[in-house]
Amino acid sequence: MLCEMRVHGYFAPLNAYFPGDNGHKLTNMSKSMEPSGNTEDERCLIGVFGDSNINSPDSAESTVLNRCKGRTHYFVYVLAFFSALGGFLFGYDTGVVSGAMLLLKKEMNLSALWQELLVSSTVGAAALSALAGGYLNGLYGRRVCILLASFIFSVGGLVLSVGPNKEVILLGRLTVGLGIGIASMTVPVYIAEVSPPHLRGQLVTLNTLFITGGQFIASVVDGAFSYLHHDGWRYMLGLSVLPAVLQFVGFLFLPESPRWLLQKGHAQKAQQVLSRIRGTTHVDEEYDAIKTTIEEEMASPGGGPVLCRILSSPPARRALIVGCGLQMIQQLSGINTVMYYSATILQMAGVRDDKMAIWLAAGTAGTNFLFTLVGMWLVERVGRRKLTLGSIVGTALSLAVLAIGFLLSAQASPPVTLHPVGPILNSSCTQYRFCEPCMLDPDCGFCYGENGTSLFETSCVPVNQANPEEATMGRCSNASQQQNSGIFWAYNYCPTRYSWIVLFGLILYLALFAPGMGPMPWTINSEIYPLWARSTGNACSAGVNWTCNVLVSLTFLHVAEYLTYYGAFFLYSGLALLGLVFILCCLPETKGLQLEDIEGLFTTQLCTCGDAGPSHRHYIRVNGGNLNSENDEDSDDESP
Repeated sequence: MLCEMRVHGYFAPLNAYFPGDNGHKLTNMSKSMEPSGNTEDERCLIGVFGDSNINSPDSAESTVLNRCKGRTHYFVYVLAFFSALGGFLFGYDTGVVSGAMLLLKKEMNLSALWQELLVSSTVGAAALSALAGGYLNGLYGRRVCILLASFIFSVGGLVLSVGPNKEVILLGRLTVGLGIGIASMTVPVYIAEVSPPHLRGQLVTLNTLFITGGQFIASVVDGAFSYLHHDGWRYMLGLSVLPAVLQFVGFLFLPESPRWLLQKGHAQKAQQVLSRIRGTTHVDEEYDAIKTTIEEEMASPGGGPVLCRILSSPPARRALIVGCGLQMIQQLSGINTVMYYSATILQMAGVRDDKMAIWLAAGTAGTNFLFTLVGMWLVERVGRRKLTLGSIVGTALSLAVLAIGFLLSAQASPPVTLHPVGPILNSSCTQYRFCEPCMLDPDCGFCYGENGTSLFETSCVPVNQANPEEATMGRCSNASQQQNSGIFWAYNYCPTRYSWIVLFGLILYLALFAPGMGPMPWTINSEIYPLWARSTGNACSAGVNWTCNVLVSLTFLHVAEYLTYYGAFFLYSGLALLGLVFILCCLPETKGLQLEDIEGLFTTQLCTCGDAGPSHRHYIRVNGGNLNSENDEDSDDESP
């Protein structure tokens, strides 16, 4: 994007006045328009918000631009850190349930339905509060919403730490979900609005890095407290209070988004906040650009609910379709199934010990965190579009690897060799001839003896509903004596030599998902909406994310029961491939553009917006919109 010069209240590109623009003319023009003594600072502002390709690498302007980027004020990093604590809480509270569920289901005798309720209740509440968060953001601002979210996190953590029964635990999970929903749609918007363009992608991705970091810390906490014989899950679930209090206290001293302040008419305070964030008083260019955009939006015709205005505005509507589509693809490709049920999936693959499953799950969460760092490094180098496309292809392939691991395990399922007699003859468990169908029946378990690598005297018998770690009768009815006698009880899994394929598939999945499909839906959604639609657009897309999250997490165990485990992961792989088609056709590149200029990417038909690659169009602000400085006959196109 070329630098712009204000002419009678409008913006026009400098090359409109100097065709064949070069560094010397731009320097002379900028000097002639500035008061003496402020030349470098003003050129710095022009450079930061212009296109780094304007001048040759050895030009004076390029040198100033590099110097400006190097002088990014530390305060923007402070804002990003305290904001991203909301992402850490998001990750911790969604990740900690993986290990806590292994302990909870024993202590409270949880059925599969109650396990799914405790997992999905959080994301269900998050879906509702994310939608409400758009209204709250517009009314009270980003800062107040982040304070509210951290307060709700604190209350929910306290309830979870003292809950005496599963009903109170459910209430605590619902409370935490409300905080997650508000934070998930507010934090990316706040970071995007306070960040300079050359750092926006990395700083918004920092929120996702904190999400994955929270999931990793949660898995380590799970592993540490899994050694407690009683109430270890209370510490796992309750420790979220600490970062929530830290964020609440920190935001008491941090400012509101300058864009929101300007939108609400607090012009002087907005300029003060912007100067504080940028570390300089010379913010007139950025301030005026934001102010002009807001004034034009307020002067443009249209009223009623913001969502109705979005749907009636072709560029905003297209942006909403892209944003919601990305969030849907992220969830339907199975990420939170892997994160919520990672320990359970490893047990399904044949890992017998609870503690081993929890620590292996911690390893997968660590992989997620490390490769999110890779995404943070790549986002401003390769761009959002390429990173997302590469990630979704890898996600589909790695899900297929997971499915193949479970398929091989099913094909090598040990046979049932011992058929008990007595009162259990009427049980459906006696009808199974292999471990695989026995394991898929929630009322049955697989009892077997092991001698080295061979199995003997295998049987399918009813599970003790009061304690799923035991059978109702026979050799596996006493958990404390089983291993000493070489007898093992397998509930919800079959002994197999293919567990390593599933573990490899999990790690590969997270390594390929984390750099792109993990952070990019949140990063892109924080950028693509005009200011008047930003809160509502992010609320809608976050609501879609959490709704699909509920759909996947609430149905995973039942889908695995009816389609088998390998069928479930083949399904997720197919959905990821459908997502690839959508991203390939519809996702434009937003790297390096100002927030106020990204709306122009959606002035063409949606099905072609991803074809041109990075956009270098230049816009003149006229009557409340972005008019392409070249011929743009499609700008009023009413197609989606």
